[in-house]
Amino acid sequence: MKHTIRRALLAGTAVATLATAPGPAPAQQGGFTEAQRAEIVGVLRDALRSDPSILREALEGLEASERRDREGASRTAVAAHAEALFRNPADPSKGNPQGAVTVVEFFDPRCGYCKQMRPVVEDLLRRQRDVRWVMKDLPILGPSSVQASRALLAAQRQGKYAELHDAVMRLREEPAEPVLKREAERVGLDWARLRRDMDDPAIQGRIEANTRLAQALQVQGTPAMVVGGALVPGAVDLASLERLVAEARARPR
Repeated sequence: MKHTIRRALLAGTAVATLATAPGPAPAQQGGFTEAQRAEIVGVLRDALRSDPSILREALEGLEASERRDREGASRTAVAAHAEALFRNPADPSKGNPQGAVTVVEFFDPRCGYCKQMRPVVEDLLRRQRDVRWVMKDLPILGPSSVQASRALLAAQRQGKYAELHDAVMRLREEPAEPVLKREAERVGLDWARLRRDMDDPAIQGRIEANTRLAQALQVQGTPAMVVGGALVPGAVDLASLERLVAEARARPR
């Protein structure tokens, strides 16, 4: 029965195509007659009424096809921007500097989901000693995010990006300037120098470069990670992250 129904669905697609095609009427092209068209529509209507799963299966197939297309386009974009993603010496990183697997994370310092990822990342780096974790500031949540990212990148000039990053990601308050000053001094940063460096146009240039890169990869929000050539949107749990790293490790290089 389902084979008959699927043939009817294919025929229905042909009917729709013929109905919208320019040129002579279908009957004049050796296509379906009006009676045949009506019969096909009737079969489709009856089929969908008796077995709605057909439509669900069709939609699921369409979604799977679109997902494969998106993943293919994403991998192509990652490969095209591999140098900026994985081999920018200016990028701050954690874990093993010579790691066999590099994970790139785009994050916003005020993003709640990014904050949720911090303990997951730390657990991963403790358990998987061959992972290098690259951090790309992508402040998309407003001026306070931009200010916090400037502070982080300025802290890198004093060798304390990771320390201030951990402090900022633990915050449960807005990273206003007094808060940034408090946290910077707490981790041993020279605040006066940090504040001057935050206004350096080169710092803003790095943020803009990260933004252009994220746009090229069609990053839609934070966090977003690149693992093994694939873009992974959103926060993931430790098991999922370890699986992604294992798959990346197994891929030929």
